[in-house]
Amino acid sequence: MKFIPHNYQRYCITRIIQDEALALFLDMGLGKTAITLTAVNDLIFNRFLVSRCLVIAPKKVAEDTWTREQDKWDHLRMLKVLPVLGDRNRRIRALNSPGNVWVINRENVPWLVDYYRNDWPFDMVVIDESSSFKSHKAKRFKSLRNIRGHINRLVELTGTPSPNGLTDLWAQVFLLDGGQRLGRTLTEYRNNYFTPASRNRTTIFSYEPLPGADEAIQERIRDICISLSAKDYLELPERIDNFRYVKLDSRARKAYDEMERERILELPEGVLDAGSAAVLSGKLLQLANGAVYRTTERYEDDRAIENRETVEVHGNKVEAFLELVEELNGRHALVFYNFQHDLERLERALAKSGLRMAELKNAADIADWNAGRTDILFAHPASVAYGLNLQQGGSDVIWFGLNYSLELYQQANARLHRQGQEHTVRIHHLVVEDSVDEDVVGALQKKSDCQTALLEALKARVEKYRT
Repeated sequence: MKFIPHNYQRYCITRIIQDEALALFLDMGLGKTAITLTAVNDLIFNRFLVSRCLVIAPKKVAEDTWTREQDKWDHLRMLKVLPVLGDRNRRIRALNSPGNVWVINRENVPWLVDYYRNDWPFDMVVIDESSSFKSHKAKRFKSLRNIRGHINRLVELTGTPSPNGLTDLWAQVFLLDGGQRLGRTLTEYRNNYFTPASRNRTTIFSYEPLPGADEAIQERIRDICISLSAKDYLELPERIDNFRYVKLDSRARKAYDEMERERILELPEGVLDAGSAAVLSGKLLQLANGAVYRTTERYEDDRAIENRETVEVHGNKVEAFLELVEELNGRHALVFYNFQHDLERLERALAKSGLRMAELKNAADIADWNAGRTDILFAHPASVAYGLNLQQGGSDVIWFGLNYSLELYQQANARLHRQGQEHTVRIHHLVVEDSVDEDVVGALQKKSDCQTALLEALKARVEKYRT
């Protein structure tokens, strides 16, 4: 695909090339990855100013997004992007493989710094979602700070640089300039721009900015930070569709492939009918999400009683969901699930997050959401009625599990993407790579009849295993 950058993208690309330290505070959907890879490509192959680039990203983003984006654009065909993931031996093998850009998850930054020490080979580093480096106490921040002198170029990417307030900025800006603009220590930064908000005699619990601090801080960092909002620059309707592709680990991949093959080979010979297709699709959709229902029978007084239990197979999609929620940095999300076990696992995963969760059941739940008293609202798309107004409570939709119903999909998205919504609506889709999830996405994008699309997709999978 040919990359034709918008004017704001051209500007950002030029700034990355010109500036040795730069933060791009860009909203989701403005093309941070494409912008950065285009600049890196130019720095490596045209200007010879960079030899090896390291990208630090959330795990699921590191697994897929950067390599997928490189494959997408024609002008990046010479660029070789290598994920540095897996166990220690696999990471070392990837680091020693020929390439231009190496992508590692942020949890492994301390290991990477310790592995290379003073032989640090990356002259350029990109931090994807730099807000995850906002804590000056975190090991990842300390490790990168220690190696900063060996890095010639640093780029930070995020849509929410200060999710919890202006204090979040210090660590991110320090990595860019070593403390020149906001102070060499967090204490200096706080003394200059903040006052204690709550404290006892010996301990300060929180800070609030001094009058005019916001403007003063912005002025100090203006030359190394670019901030763009989607509503000001997107030349599209006020909706962004974001597809987050999830790569299954080897164990989950094997389980999915085995179930798909065995279920398909169990089908009767002849034409796949709607009944058997629906059952097969349902099982595969469950497994892509991470769990399946297993039905067992027990007998009481000669009567067969069915028991349905949930068997959890993998947590890959739940992990991607948690990373996505973290990236929202406090923005509320309407989450659509497909199966009851999806809801149960997501609630467990968020149990210790401190987020206020609710399941959409009645008018009180709607009122709490629209009043901003709910951070994560779970709903099944079939339970979201026509005309239901949820647009006041948030502007982010997360599809943890999709289904083939175009009507349900469109109506569910319309709960936030409707008149009265004051913000750009982002529709996030968690899609397991090389699975029935991709079939569903394809059908929805083509606006196909759901039953026809289901049959055609599964017929193709039947042919794959029976030939």
